[in-house]
Amino acid sequence: MSRAGGSGNRTDSREWHRVLGFWFPEGRAPEIDADAHRDHWRWRMRGGADDAIVARFADLTMTAAAGGLDHWAVDPEGRLALIILLDQFPRSLWRDEPRAFAQDEAALSLAVEGLANGHYSVLGPPWFRIVFGLPLGHCEGPDHLDRLDLLIGLRDAVAAEAPPGLRPLYRSLVQQAREVREVIAAFGRHPHRNRILGRASTPAE
Repeated sequence: MSRAGGSGNRTDSREWHRVLGFWFPEGRAPEIDADAHRDHWRWRMRGGADDAIVARFADLTMTAAAGGLDHWAVDPEGRLALIILLDQFPRSLWRDEPRAFAQDEAALSLAVEGLANGHYSVLGPPWFRIVFGLPLGHCEGPDHLDRLDLLIGLRDAVAAEAPPGLRPLYRSLVQQAREVREVIAAFGRHPHRNRILGRASTPAE
């Protein structure tokens, strides 16, 4: 990935570890409580972290959105942290604004490149790989259905390899991706974004 503003210099891993430490409070060890892990997932995906993201990561998110952290992508975990900054944090920082989705294409580029160059495969915890793949389903575009098919396959593999106690959660995420695919197959976009993006909704949407 190369965008205006990327430095290409060796990054300070302390900053991306700060992002990962915040976004993954369960840490890295596979021996985690399934209920706590599910609660962490809901916290992440349902906006529970909004205030903390705005308070602690607004500047870093804006720097990432401007391309100033592109050099993080030289490292698998740096790439994951950058995906979080571009795909997840904007949804909190700019909630209900078009800018919340403006970084989706950049996040998708990072994810696709990371799948091709092996960064995805070397990530340890399954929850790292689940979040790494989120842009495949989030970013609208003509290849959206193909990307969702890929996402479903990746999540199937994560569910199969995860510790037994975590498999029900990851199987539910496979089903969630399938449901998103049905929506995209029907409408070609995420209808829930229409109001925010100023798009007219069809009667079916």
